[in-house]
Amino acid sequence: MATELHNLSSYDHGSVPSGEGKRIGIVVSEWNRPVTGNLLEGTVQTLLKFGVNEKDIVVEYVPGSFELTFGAKKLIEKADIDGVIVIGCVIQGETPHFTFVCDSVTQGVTELNIRYNIPVIFGLLTTNTLEQAKARSGGRHGNKGDEAAITLLKMVALNEKYK
Repeated sequence: MATELHNLSSYDHGSVPSGEGKRIGIVVSEWNRPVTGNLLEGTVQTLLKFGVNEKDIVVEYVPGSFELTFGAKKLIEKADIDGVIVIGCVIQGETPHFTFVCDSVTQGVTELNIRYNIPVIFGLLTTNTLEQAKARSGGRHGNKGDEAAITLLKMVALNEKYK
């Protein structure tokens, strides 16, 4: 969780498992593209840093955050991957749309984690303002994409440990 005292891009490099030989899926929302593009960049750079080969990173775009879980499901079923990260950004507005989308993606990612035998990582920013989203996508709070990539590598290692 990002706070004033925690940067999303701060982590112990020694605690991150290697991604060598892993095939990773990333599903990215086109909505709020300046933010999701920065999150994607952080995710990919971190995966590469920890040994995932560029050709083993499968990126698919979906129109909005609501569609992230369907995109993740398709990658799981058809792309022969070790794990998926969903990346999106929902910013609070004047209607309840924010709540519906955030709840739907949260439940969808949880359901995918239960249904399939690979990790699906929640990389959805749920912020009150665009400024908060920017701060968490490469700004003063780091990049949640870094955090999502590290979480995925740790969960892939856990999954392999108990196969």
